[in-house]
Amino acid sequence: MERLGTGIGWRPEIADAVERMPGIDWVEAVAENVCPGHLPDSLIRLRERGVTVIPHGVSLGLGGADRPDEGRLTALAERVEALGAPLVTEHIAFVRAGGPLTASPLLEAGHLLPVPRTRDALDVLCENIRIAQDALPVPLAVENIAALLAWPGEEMTEGQFLYELADRTGVRLLIDVANLHTNHVNRGEDPAKALAELPVEAIAYVHVAGGVERDGVWHDTHAHPVPAAVLAILTDLASRVSPPGVLLERDDNFPEPAALERELEAIQGALTKGWARSAASRVPSREAAPTPETTTASARPTPPTPPAAPQSSDCTRQRLALAQTALLSALVAGTPVPDGFDRIRLGVQARALGVKRADVVAKVAPELPLILGESYRPAFLAYAHSHPMTGGYRRDALDFAGQLLLSGGPEDAGARRELREWWLERSGPAPRSTRPAVRLARATRRVLLRR
Repeated sequence: MERLGTGIGWRPEIADAVERMPGIDWVEAVAENVCPGHLPDSLIRLRERGVTVIPHGVSLGLGGADRPDEGRLTALAERVEALGAPLVTEHIAFVRAGGPLTASPLLEAGHLLPVPRTRDALDVLCENIRIAQDALPVPLAVENIAALLAWPGEEMTEGQFLYELADRTGVRLLIDVANLHTNHVNRGEDPAKALAELPVEAIAYVHVAGGVERDGVWHDTHAHPVPAAVLAILTDLASRVSPPGVLLERDDNFPEPAALERELEAIQGALTKGWARSAASRVPSREAAPTPETTTASARPTPPTPPAAPQSSDCTRQRLALAQTALLSALVAGTPVPDGFDRIRLGVQARALGVKRADVVAKVAPELPLILGESYRPAFLAYAHSHPMTGGYRRDALDFAGQLLLSGGPEDAGARRELREWWLERSGPAPRSTRPAVRLARATRRVLLRR
């Protein structure tokens, strides 16, 4: 497996800093934020210096009940080719539900949601990954995600689920140690047990990120420093295997470059500590000393026997679709909580989804917070409570503005005029003309209408 070394998540906000950082062997870019025909100059310069760039997808929804969308797979493959990447990554998650399988409207989560660790979900995920592997020009690695809630009736631990997934598909694993910590706090899962059950030989690389705890719930924000508990899990992992690459993720609230460099040093320190622990635990003998990989493999419990039929049936997909749609509808549309779920945790997740929608819409449409001021966030959260996202975030921004105008808002007349102009500029099939004569005619019409 290719050695990647030390990496950092490339984001436009820290692009210049990343280029100047010492010791960066590779970077990871969010695939959906990269246009194959117009790569950012920063990524081009990094590639020219020999820095590997890996696209990291967030929208395939490989854990969803539907088969992967051909258009999304084609777009991801185009980004792989444009970046010359040796690998491409995605998540073990579902991001949308509904549609033909349930004869209900398609709902978008705008977030990565956990799949149930059941036989049905595993069968569907395996088939979806095989479809993706056939469509992509390079190997695929999939990431374990953080979760605020647990599915009722799960049949496997996270380690067993990942072990079978890798065994049945040959897919590589992107292990996020911050997500293992999140699941430890939120779901009481032991990260050491998960690491002991993992097929460490399948690890492509490792993510490290920060978060914050509020009221006993850990939020995987990627906007806070990496805590000691996450570094401890990284040390444990390094005592079992030398990962091909380790990457620091930061998506928001970016600190000064020196702070990011200190976090990278702390990550390297955690790795070194783990390798030293591994070396100290080896028993000398005339035969070759066992490596962390072989030691872990021999101690790993035998996973449950997979079912005879490797392909998921339409009935299996429909059962999963109904379950995922019921959960997502409760999270984003206020429908009743499905049986077996923790209502309190589901409420926390629903509020987190609303806040994330508000934050992302503010990024893709920064004019909205400027126009609405302090009223933007409460107005958007009220809108999100009863209006599920059915398209992307740009569509969400337009729908929010349109709904606010229809309801008579905002109260300030000037803000209302600005919002109306913003919405009209973007909601038509083509941008409004900027020719002076046309703009003068629009301004004259507005004056006459006010009279």
